[in-house]
Amino acid sequence: MIQWKNIKLILMRELRDQLRDRRTLFMVAILPLLLYPAMGIGMVQMTVMFSEQPRNVVVLGTKDLPQHPQLLQGDQFVSNWFINPADAEKLRVITDASVAAEELSPEEEKERDEILEQARDLKVDLKQHQQFLDAWDQLVPQLEQVQVKLDRLKEQQKKEKTPEQKSQQPEDEQKLREEEKQLAAEQKRLTEEKTRLAEEITRSNDHLSKKFAESQIQVLILIPQNLSRELELVSQKLARHEPIDFDPAVSLRPLVLENTADEKSRLAFTRVQEVMDAWENAILRDRLSRARLPASLPTPINPDVIDLAQDDQLAANLWSKLFPAMLIIMAATGAFYPAIDLGAGEKERGTMETLLISPARRTEIVLGKFLTVMIFSVSTALLNLASMGFTGRHMVKVVGDGAMSKIGDLSFPSPSALFWIVVLLIPLSALFSALCLALATFARSSKEGQYYLTPLLMVTLGLTVFCLSPAVEINAFYSMMPIVGVALLLKGMLLSTVNAGALYVYAIPVLVTSIGYSLLALWWAIDQFQREDVLFREAERFEVGLWLKHLMRTKDALPSFAEAGFCFVIIMLLQFALINTIREAILTAPESQRAVRSMLLLMIQQLAIIATPALIMGIMLTTSVRKTFRLYLPRLGFWGVGLLLPFMLHPLSLELSLSLQWFFPKLPAGAAAIIKEMSDPSQPIWLILLAFAIAPGICEELAFRGFILSGFGRKGRVWLAVILSSVAFGAMHQIPQQVFNATLMGLALGLIAVHSRSLFPGIVFHVIYNSLSIFRGRIPENWEPTNGLQYFVSMQAEGLRYSWPLLLICAAVAFFLLRWTILQSKAAVNPNSASTDALVSSSFNRRLTDTK
Repeated sequence: MIQWKNIKLILMRELRDQLRDRRTLFMVAILPLLLYPAMGIGMVQMTVMFSEQPRNVVVLGTKDLPQHPQLLQGDQFVSNWFINPADAEKLRVITDASVAAEELSPEEEKERDEILEQARDLKVDLKQHQQFLDAWDQLVPQLEQVQVKLDRLKEQQKKEKTPEQKSQQPEDEQKLREEEKQLAAEQKRLTEEKTRLAEEITRSNDHLSKKFAESQIQVLILIPQNLSRELELVSQKLARHEPIDFDPAVSLRPLVLENTADEKSRLAFTRVQEVMDAWENAILRDRLSRARLPASLPTPINPDVIDLAQDDQLAANLWSKLFPAMLIIMAATGAFYPAIDLGAGEKERGTMETLLISPARRTEIVLGKFLTVMIFSVSTALLNLASMGFTGRHMVKVVGDGAMSKIGDLSFPSPSALFWIVVLLIPLSALFSALCLALATFARSSKEGQYYLTPLLMVTLGLTVFCLSPAVEINAFYSMMPIVGVALLLKGMLLSTVNAGALYVYAIPVLVTSIGYSLLALWWAIDQFQREDVLFREAERFEVGLWLKHLMRTKDALPSFAEAGFCFVIIMLLQFALINTIREAILTAPESQRAVRSMLLLMIQQLAIIATPALIMGIMLTTSVRKTFRLYLPRLGFWGVGLLLPFMLHPLSLELSLSLQWFFPKLPAGAAAIIKEMSDPSQPIWLILLAFAIAPGICEELAFRGFILSGFGRKGRVWLAVILSSVAFGAMHQIPQQVFNATLMGLALGLIAVHSRSLFPGIVFHVIYNSLSIFRGRIPENWEPTNGLQYFVSMQAEGLRYSWPLLLICAAVAFFLLRWTILQSKAAVNPNSASTDALVSSSFNRRLTDTK
């Protein structure tokens, strides 16, 4: 029975210790109150002191620019062409027009001449590069024409001819062969020329890019000759309503050089593009005016846009981006340092032993520490949000204009949104507090605790960035995910100032799942505190040489928990590394061979990525491959379970998956294509069974019910080992629908492997289960069940569906088979023994470790 009095004593003790620590007080209370105002003051000061350096824009050929409308004014673009006229001063325009000597100092004149020389050199190189490109444009069509002629000749030679035609046209055959020979020679010559030209273009492009990057020019504009004359000619013809016998856009066009890899060049080009667009529109308006045509002629639709955004909606949009991210990050950070001090810090100070001999139970100690960490996590998050909110609102009022003026009054979120911030913060802080406390308890020192908790912060940051995307909105699937559900629900509550009631339907699943994840993490923390090998673990030094010697010399019959986890990580990393290679190999195959290649690659993936790491690690790291992979023949009853249970579970899992289609995201196109290949009647059934049933059944069982399950269950925690191996098995499938289904099937497979002490019934189960999915997909759509089958199955748009009488039968039989499988552990126990419980536990755990 838990004594809440002891929990309160532990809580008050830890709170006093933490509040006496100046660093903790500074991080939790003082830093949030000072950080954001200091950042606001710094931003104001930086804004006042900041002045953007003007970027160099070189214009060659200014004598060919039209005088009206004017593009340049001195060493700047005309300010009217900018949306913000002040941007004209941020571009320094250098032209090849003559400049009065008294306008420039000797240093400025020398710099101007140097930049113009660089621009002229670039112009020469660009002209040569353009010649290569023009030659390429002429060569490619010629090569295509030769290829078409060759294909046509080959088709003529393949046509079957009568003996009379062959005897009458020997000269024509000879001419065709000669023509084919000439075309082949021409194709070879053009191909060699194309290769040479491609090398020249690449070399010229590299030289041009390097030269532009080394110059002092951010944007280079080349004005073609006679541009002003041609523009005026077109305008005059339009004014007289005369036809134009050429395309002005093709004949003469200014050329603009920029480098998007250079931020300075990219920024300058953005402003130059703004200028050129405005200048071009002015030329167009002038032409329309001279032709006595309406200015709206080029934009016949030109809809009027009305922005209905209110100030409170703009503020809500800003808070919806800031508050969820800050809430998650600060809740994690607030739990980070107190958890390290209460866990690893307790070991470093040598007070862990004193705490353990107190009247409080270890569970009560953990709960007291957990509540302490949670209080600091909640306090840190709330103080940071409040400080950031007040500072942000004050900053908007101080700045007053500029970009922040569009935000409006920046009113605070509604009371209901603030209420949900506090409500959602509690389970979120509980989750981070329990996870941080568990990891800190496992750590031997504060330094080691920081190493363990840093990946947790990185994962949290990644999930937070994902939730900030405007395209990501809460749905049934996301509401069940840890951290993501809280962030998306809070973002929706802050955004939806009008119809937030529609989001309340997700509040219950978000709160329930968040509390569930928190309780699971708290159970893990309590479990860590119950283990002496964790609390009094000595500091470890890792040396690669000693570790390799240990692997080679000191081996156990079964893999360790860490080795099993490492095997799963290797499988996931290999899948991630080779996913693009496999996809490209499938896409590059001809359309007729794509399905066969995908199945071959699937079998290679099963062997190389899933089975091979487990087999290699089993051979290298254990002394008994047979015991690790459970390569024993089971009793006859377990063979029956492996044969019959998949027939019972397949209808249940299928109907469950179809009923949850609304919950999961839509299947990716690749997964849908694989399912289509399974039901393709044109493919041989033996190849489909080999790729989708036999290979996965053997390889996945060797990895997950062999090596990984043996490692997870080495210390006798049967249920934990089965659950972890099932979750790993589901995660390997990656697609949410398959993850859910594979995890459930993994539980059944894990129970069979544990209680039968053999891998073979699971392989049989796996092969049959996947085969049923294949045969179900190959049933014709027009098939109609008869002779009583219509009461158990039916054909619908999704394919074969199972009726509730069959599902009830399957559920009852599956329950009986699983019950019988589990009871085999108790059958080996002598009921008359005085230590029955111990024997049951020993017999149950031995299924994971012992031989028969």
